[in-house]
Amino acid sequence: MSESRRTFLRRLTLLGMGAAAGGGTVLAGTDDSVWQIDPYKCIQCGKCATNCVLQDSAVKAVHVHKLCGHCDLCTAFFEPEPIDLTTGAENQLCPTGAIIRHYIEEPYFSYEIEEPLCVGCGKCVKGCGMFGNGSMFLQIRHDRCDNCNVCAIGDACPSRAIRRVPASTPYLLKAAD
Repeated sequence: MSESRRTFLRRLTLLGMGAAAGGGTVLAGTDDSVWQIDPYKCIQCGKCATNCVLQDSAVKAVHVHKLCGHCDLCTAFFEPEPIDLTTGAENQLCPTGAIIRHYIEEPYFSYEIEEPLCVGCGKCVKGCGMFGNGSMFLQIRHDRCDNCNVCAIGDACPSRAIRRVPASTPYLLKAAD
């Protein structure tokens, strides 16, 4: 996979700085590591939606269906005190309507994230964590991320939840305890 001109120039500049400092610098943006959000440290501050260098953030909400209770009143989908348990926009927590509610059987529903609509704001994740079971969390999608040497979201993250992980295991997922 060829790198972008911007990535190449950034890497070249860092190599030059490393050589000037004695050659001992290890690049943070090498191909063997990628940026990722630790779901156990993330506080859903909303900075992922606004601080990414990309027009549309590389951060998206992820839903682990194995952890989900398939609730009628999903706190990731509905406002804290919804007018009604319907899919009307006035009842939804997501500002872009990225969560789709599907009927399973009374009283169970499944919730699916329409990734192109997700802006990575974390409102659904915060709702799920505060009142639900925490089956939703934010992750950096590597098919979208430029893998910058300095992640702008990571710099803005107040909980320092964004860190480098091996490219061989690029996602930090939640699991059933």
